[in-house]
Amino acid sequence: MLLALVPLFAYTQNTLSGKILDAETGEPLEQVSVYIPQLENGTVTDQNGNYSLKNLPEGNYKLVISYIGFETYSTSIEINSENNQFDYQMSPSAIEMDEVVLSTPFHKLQRENVMKVEQKSMEELKQQGGITLSEGITNIPGVSSVSTGVGIGKPVIRGLSFNRVLVYTQGVRLENQQYGGEHGLGINDAGISSVEVIKGPASLLYGSDALGGVLYLNPEKFEASGETSGDVNMRYFTNTLGYNANAGFKTSGEKLKFLVRGAYATNADYETGDGTSVTNSRFNEADLKTGLAYQASKFKTELRYNYNASELGIPEEIGVQNNDRDPLMPYQELSTHIISSKNNFFFKKSSLEATFGYTVNNRKEFEEHHHEEEHEGEEHEGEEHTEEEHAEEEHEEGEGAALDMRLSTLNYNIQFNPQWGKMTTIFGVQGMHQTNENFGEEVLVPNATTNDFGVLATSHIHFNNSDLQIGLRYDLRSINGEESGIEGDEEYIPALNKDFNSFNAAVGYRMDLTQNVMGRLNLATGFRAPNLSELTSNGLHSGANRVEIGNPDLDSEQNFQVDLALEYGNKHIEAYVNTFYNIINDYIYLEPTGEFRELDPIYNFQQQNATLYGGEFGFHLHPHPLDWLHLESSYDIVFGELEDKSDLPLIPANRWTNTFRVEWNKNQDYKYYAFVTLQTFFDQNKVADFETPTSRYNLFNVGVGGDIRIFNQKVGYSITGNNLFDKNYISHLSRLKADGIANIGRNISFNLNIPL
Repeated sequence: MLLALVPLFAYTQNTLSGKILDAETGEPLEQVSVYIPQLENGTVTDQNGNYSLKNLPEGNYKLVISYIGFETYSTSIEINSENNQFDYQMSPSAIEMDEVVLSTPFHKLQRENVMKVEQKSMEELKQQGGITLSEGITNIPGVSSVSTGVGIGKPVIRGLSFNRVLVYTQGVRLENQQYGGEHGLGINDAGISSVEVIKGPASLLYGSDALGGVLYLNPEKFEASGETSGDVNMRYFTNTLGYNANAGFKTSGEKLKFLVRGAYATNADYETGDGTSVTNSRFNEADLKTGLAYQASKFKTELRYNYNASELGIPEEIGVQNNDRDPLMPYQELSTHIISSKNNFFFKKSSLEATFGYTVNNRKEFEEHHHEEEHEGEEHEGEEHTEEEHAEEEHEEGEGAALDMRLSTLNYNIQFNPQWGKMTTIFGVQGMHQTNENFGEEVLVPNATTNDFGVLATSHIHFNNSDLQIGLRYDLRSINGEESGIEGDEEYIPALNKDFNSFNAAVGYRMDLTQNVMGRLNLATGFRAPNLSELTSNGLHSGANRVEIGNPDLDSEQNFQVDLALEYGNKHIEAYVNTFYNIINDYIYLEPTGEFRELDPIYNFQQQNATLYGGEFGFHLHPHPLDWLHLESSYDIVFGELEDKSDLPLIPANRWTNTFRVEWNKNQDYKYYAFVTLQTFFDQNKVADFETPTSRYNLFNVGVGGDIRIFNQKVGYSITGNNLFDKNYISHLSRLKADGIANIGRNISFNLNIPL
């Protein structure tokens, strides 16, 4: 498949070389990153400050030069035939390295991007001590997580979640029945280099389901040409007695590149702040990521594959107290295969990128209600069975999954980029073909086929001190669901044939208001077609402990959002104010009817206009010349209400985060850091009718880390203590809140990174 995409090009090998120096001392800088984002081609300088990039196509490209402790520099450079030269002197800076944003198509640095995009490296998120990727991303301002224990979490961006937040991994959209509250992210953090978050409607770039934003996971980069490397990473968590290990290897020749990484994680039940183990919150996960790439002068292609398998207990009540790792009933078995192929063709005045993805998500859910019915008479006679006996007998009998679903998704994204002076334009075609199949005795949503098709055009125009971005898009989605059950039965689902379409537009403007102040203004519309669950469901959703009844007459959600951002920065301090106002027409939500089916409450899907507003505010103090000292503070706030003035459910509590951090020897081969963080989650009293308020609480976290040498081997380490004072609390976004089950107590994580 990979080689079949390689065209036959006759070309002269073009190179770019130069020397990078320190602007203050004139000394050469070693290990400086020199990178061309569009080509995903980069290298580092040698001990004399020299670098060389080969196999470059002719054309105009963005060149990014970055090094810790120095200001990141980007410029447009013309690559001509044969040899090209570019030298640069870097200016020292205490500001963190600015990175290229990959979730938007123009490959700009964060400060140059018209859309405000938050970006965090995976290394930085791991230093915060999160057990899973879902927990780690909650350290980004404006991002939270709807959680079911520790192992299951899904992203919330400014109060919006589920099918309103699109997740991208390996450059393709991740589809894994994300409409379910207990359906987690399903991605392991091993093999991910960084996380980007687009806050607000990104339907222009990604179509339906990006109405609330995008979580973009950047995969691990291939090694530089001629280099081979490997590493082993190990983590241990005291609260869950959990361990997480992964190992990777990658090697690159001049044109062919390869990488592979395997990971395994296992955790027992977590303990709350009062020492109670939350029964069946245990989980196990195995993950494999691998990639193969070929890079010539005018063509490059990469093929990546990810396999993830996990067992996730679904906690329902406090019961057996032990450290077992095999899940009890109910639990989920999940497996996901993701194959992606990304191909780039470079012409002298244009380029073409074609990305294809195929994802198969198998979701099985095992329940014990059948077994309980079998023993109902015995229990009435006083012969009660423990949860462990129930689980053991179920496994012995080999009862199949009550819920067994397979979701297969094929998607494509083709973008053409002509070069027209200072204007960068993208013309794109995107689409998806998806099938859902049921193999279990229960049918949560019927067998169905979903087809998406979208076309877009967007341009970025650069002026001397500002940038303008505009775009327009049209989408069409069709959903065809099969009939399920027998007409007249309580859980009968009729056939479905629905089409949804939408035009969306976006305009954004970024301007240097002064030498130190930058402003961004973005106006954008977004849309989301109702998902299969909202349209067709008619039965018990055991993970949510309720009966959900769909509404086939639902309309698409359509929103309009205004984003205003101001940023100030000098050599001593950075500060930012990001605000938003989001109007959503025909917002879809669940509402209890007050009726019950057997013992389970019935919820109906309804629609009503909604409004969300709020923002993120913060500063970062790094006084010069005390560049090792950092004081950081951020505050994020969001309000959401329906047109009838009732409050939206699952709106995160206001959060204030303060961090004192020190770093040493950042410009040397070895670095060291320590931090203290206090997070305050305020009272959440603005709740939906079927929610309860949540009280304020504080979490205190500390961490140290750096590099040491053991037996002449450089080893990275970190020790992080989360909720150090063992606070017993319940998050407003915890799905266990209704059962009075608290979140995780004190957890100390130990991490080792051993390069090979």
